[in-house]
Amino acid sequence: MKEMNEAESRPNDSSRSQSQHDLSIVQVAHGVSPSCRNSRYGHSGGIVWLTGLPASGKSTLAMQLEARLFDLGYACYTLDGDNIRAGLNANLGFSKSDRSENIRRAGEVAALFADAGLICIASFISPYQADRTQARTAAGQSAFHEVHLAADLATCEARDPKGMYKKARKGELRNFTGIDAPFEAPVRPDLVLHTDRESVTESVDKLVAYICEQHPMRISPVAR
Repeated sequence: MKEMNEAESRPNDSSRSQSQHDLSIVQVAHGVSPSCRNSRYGHSGGIVWLTGLPASGKSTLAMQLEARLFDLGYACYTLDGDNIRAGLNANLGFSKSDRSENIRRAGEVAALFADAGLICIASFISPYQADRTQARTAAGQSAFHEVHLAADLATCEARDPKGMYKKARKGELRNFTGIDAPFEAPVRPDLVLHTDRESVTESVDKLVAYICEQHPMRISPVAR
């Protein structure tokens, strides 16, 4: 049997660095339990992940949903794709690897909001199924609701509020989802909204009804 030489037996720099990183991480337990957070807010935390083609209506629905839930007494916050790219993910581009990292980071942040007891509304194109699955995994014990805004490409391109489809068709914008980059539709979404044929109000009403069913307001939120 061939014996490993010294170089083969030593871990490489990357594996050694990863091992040192793992050894240095010790997660700290919170002093506030999930049940206490639920009692404070009157509902459980969770993630509402809106995915769909550009111009399918994600940001519009997300912000209106946030306002409606807030008026109902829910503690909620929206993570919008463009807003996140303007700050936390400002160093990322639109290659496949950067898109995946964009969603990985967003998924981890959304998980923190949900763990804190809030309803986190995440509005991201998130074109790859594997990335959305990773976001669901990051949610851990928190509820994760994948919502597909199933507007077809023709409708989204006709809307084109930011003029991005037109630029992509002219070749001025590369790796644009729906044109020269893929969108992998959810296989088993928790909710489907046909935003190509229903009004914004109809879609928001469906979202509100869904959240109220999945995260019922058990009691009035406890005031500080």
